Amino acid sequence: MSLPLATRRAWVDPNAAYSVRRQCRLAGISRSAFYYEPTPESKGNLFLMRRIDEQYMRHPEFGYPRMTDWLNDEGHSANHKRVARLMRLMGLQAITPGPHTSKPAPGHKIYPYLLRGVEIDRVNQVWSTDITYIPMRHGFMYLAAVMEWRSRYVLSWELSNSLESLFCVTALERALVRGTPEVFNTDQGSQFTSEAFTGILLGNQIAISMDGRGRALDNVFIERLWWTVKYEDVYPKAYADGHSLYRGLARYFEYYNNERKHSALDKKTPAEVFLSGEINNDDDRCRRSAPPSALWAAPSGTGCAPRRQREPVALLAAKTRKRKAQILP
Repeated sequence: MSLPLATRRAWVDPNAAYSVRRQCRLAGISRSAFYYEPTPESKGNLFLMRRIDEQYMRHPEFGYPRMTDWLNDEGHSANHKRVARLMRLMGLQAITPGPHTSKPAPGHKIYPYLLRGVEIDRVNQVWSTDITYIPMRHGFMYLAAVMEWRSRYVLSWELSNSLESLFCVTALERALVRGTPEVFNTDQGSQFTSEAFTGILLGNQIAISMDGRGRALDNVFIERLWWTVKYEDVYPKAYADGHSLYRGLARYFEYYNNERKHSALDKKTPAEVFLSGEINNDDDRCRRSAPPSALWAAPSGTGCAPRRQREPVALLAAKTRKRKAQILP
């Protein structure tokens, strides 16, 4: 089944008329998976994960061998197997491509990266999403966010205690309430290549773009967001549990969107740029009626006003490169 394991586990009710064995068989899970209670990480591992996360924010090119060397140099005894397991648990990998990094999740389609050389010059041209590890004093969580690239506006965010795809799908659905992008960019993680996630994008006629494996700079805007969130809020506050983390992030994202000014936005807030460039509902309806990769005008008979024609992403990239070649000596 394509639904997350946690969702299918929730279907099984020990007090139901059917036996647990039969319910597990119908849900497509084993009885051991239903009864399994994960063992929490030790305080020592949580401390190492916090240090790994801080160092990864400074040096995303560190894989587990270099991270192991750094931890040992800092006086923290850890072998490479332990560090590799913790980084895998945290969803971290070096941005430098390694061998076999292009293998997709089994059965999941991988889409090409569409944004190389493309100038981002309007709101709702590109959205993106990603997941990051969030340390707490007692345990850890995963944070997913959806960001609009032109304004840096955080459209939605969700927390989860596992890396299953459900919380990413929820964040996407909440973001689409605010509008519809032309292109949606993700990495090649199984959460974003799943049919549950890509099906929503395709159903809204949104072009899908995916980073090269291990290429964090392909999604640089949201990578900068993670650095900002952690060093301005998560690390200084050191939240005790998931409840306090959720409340703290809600306050921080409200501040980030509506009060924190960006030099790249001419000292404006993300909300100011996003709301000033946001397309109205009628215009959005017109854009969805045509393929996102094609030149189009207002469809006849729709009652939509004519609008500046949008060019295919590949053509935009070619024109941008040509302009740069004419400017540079």
